[in-house]
Amino acid sequence: MDDWRQRVDAVWAAADDAGEEATLAAIDALVAERPANDAEALFEAAGARDFAGREADAEPFYRAALAHGLPEPYRGQAIVQLASTLRNLDRPAESLSLLRDFLGAEPEHPLADAARAFAALSLFDDGMRADALREALYALAPHLARYGRAVTAYAAALDDDL
Repeated sequence: MDDWRQRVDAVWAAADDAGEEATLAAIDALVAERPANDAEALFEAAGARDFAGREADAEPFYRAALAHGLPEPYRGQAIVQLASTLRNLDRPAESLSLLRDFLGAEPEHPLADAARAFAALSLFDDGMRADALREALYALAPHLARYGRAVTAYAAALDDDL
C-alpha cells in the first residue's frame, strides 16, 4: 500500500473524532496531491463531502471517479455511496436504477447485500413499501440458518397494495 493510501486511511480512521470539517479539509489536502483526474482521489473527495453532509457537492465527484475508471474495491463502494447520495437528494428512482444496474451486472459482488439494503431504502422513499420490505427480506434470507426458505416465500407473497 502506498503512503498516500495509508494517509487517507488514517484520516478516515480518525474521522469520527476529528469531525466533519476537519476530515473534509484533511481529505481535500490529500486529494490536492494527486492529478485532477485521479479516480481514487475523486472518490475520496466525494466520500468526504458525503461525510460532511454535502451530498449535492459529493455527487459530481462520485460520477467523475466512476467515469475515470475507479478500480475495485472502490468502484463498488462508489456506486453504493452515490446511490445513497441520490436518495438523500430526494432522487430515489435514480438511486434505485443505479443499484439495479449494479446488481444486475454483479449479483455476487461483495457489496451486493449493501446495495440491496440501499435499494430497499430507495423503494421505501419512492412509496413502494411492499417492494422495499421484499427487497430487504430477499437480502436477509440467504443469511438465515433457519427459515430462509420461509422468509423468501413470505416475501414473494407480500401484497403490493400495502
